[in-house]
Amino acid sequence: MRLLLCSDIHCDAAAARDLVRRSSEVDVLVCAGDLAVMRRGLERTAEILAEASCPAVLVAGNGESADELAAACGGWEGAHVLHGSGCEVGGLSFWGLGGAIPVTPFGAWSFDLSEEEARPLLAGCPSGSILVTHSPPLGHVDTVDVGVHLGSRAVLETIERRRPSLAVCGHIHACWEQESRVGGTRVVNAGPRGIVVDVTT
Repeated sequence: MRLLLCSDIHCDAAAARDLVRRSSEVDVLVCAGDLAVMRRGLERTAEILAEASCPAVLVAGNGESADELAAACGGWEGAHVLHGSGCEVGGLSFWGLGGAIPVTPFGAWSFDLSEEEARPLLAGCPSGSILVTHSPPLGHVDTVDVGVHLGSRAVLETIERRRPSLAVCGHIHACWEQESRVGGTRVVNAGPRGIVVDVTT
């Protein structure tokens, strides 16, 4: 199956429309959060993405909450909004968790989780599934400056323990379209332009 991975659209209507255009060439659209900007513009971005011609799996970023994303996608028949939950699409198992992990310095508007809050929400991730989180795993595609890593230890531990076949994330803009590996797991910081990957069911 072919997946179109994206993240951090941040109300960019042109980027959203391009993803919709490319959705006709793939089986699942996977969005790792931040459709909005500081809790604004979510509905319009979701409205554009809802025109995708394939099912979608989405998690919230820190720019929108999981509840806000679920509400914005309420009329989108093919959307699966995950937050400490999973789904199956086309024979592929997905597990997702939204929000920034660990807590950011951005203040009240940011939808954040502590590492302690994230761990139980990640615990149900099935082995060999596709893990979708807004935050990257600590030490992988998570660098803003040399030697400064902003990823999540809880996400890293989940990948090490559950060994998903693919881990999709975003959040750290400086690492958009970069990849890493945690053991046998391919980790992709997707970015708004979108990356197509092939996976086996």
